[in-house]
Amino acid sequence: MNPGRKIPLRKCVATGEMKPKKEMVRVVRTAEGEVSVDTTGRKNGRGAYITLNQEAIQLAKKKNILSNQLKTKVEDSIYDELFSLAESRQV
Repeated sequence: MNPGRKIPLRKCVATGEMKPKKEMVRVVRTAEGEVSVDTTGRKNGRGAYITLNQEAIQLAKKKNILSNQLKTKVEDSIYDELFSLAESRQV
C-alpha cells in the first residue's frame, strides 16, 4: 500500500517556496563559524536551503538573507559559488 518513497521538502530562505531537497542547495555554518556550500546536504552545522536559480540567489545577496539565517557574515565568494552552481545545473 506504499505509493512510493516520500520526497523530502525544504523551504527556500529567499523565496519561501517549498521544493524537493534535490532541487536546492544547502549553505552551512559549522561550529567553528566557517560558511560553506554543502552540495551533499550532510555536513554538520546550521544549514539554510536556497533554490538554485539566479533570481533567488540575487535576492538572498541583496537582502542579506543567508547572513541572517546563519547568524554570521556570509562572504561574496559563497554567493559566487552559488551563482556558478546555478549556471552549471541549468545547462
